[in-house]
Amino acid sequence: MTTITSDGRIEFRFYRPGVREVRIMGDFNAPRPVDPIAMRHEGNGWWSAVATIAAGDYRFRYLADGQAFVDYAATGVEQTKMGWNSILTVPKLEPTHQNIKAKQVA
Repeated sequence: MTTITSDGRIEFRFYRPGVREVRIMGDFNAPRPVDPIAMRHEGNGWWSAVATIAAGDYRFRYLADGQAFVDYAATGVEQTKMGWNSILTVPKLEPTHQNIKAKQVA
């Protein structure tokens, strides 16, 4: 499942008990698609990761021990010649008092 926070970060959560490693592979990894986003094991089968991704539409999959999985709770899914992809739509972040202040601190 994906969640977009008020400051524009994307939170990924994935449930897959019994695996050793989960990564996120998507076209938001460009130009270095060989560097998928590593997820952190939270326990009880849950994995998570937080990333900052520019506004746009992206396709991605979770890779659990090398096997691809689709996130049906993302913005959407699509079938391609290579199988199913999850779709993530990241909206353009509108300036608010809160995220302007966060940028000034960073």
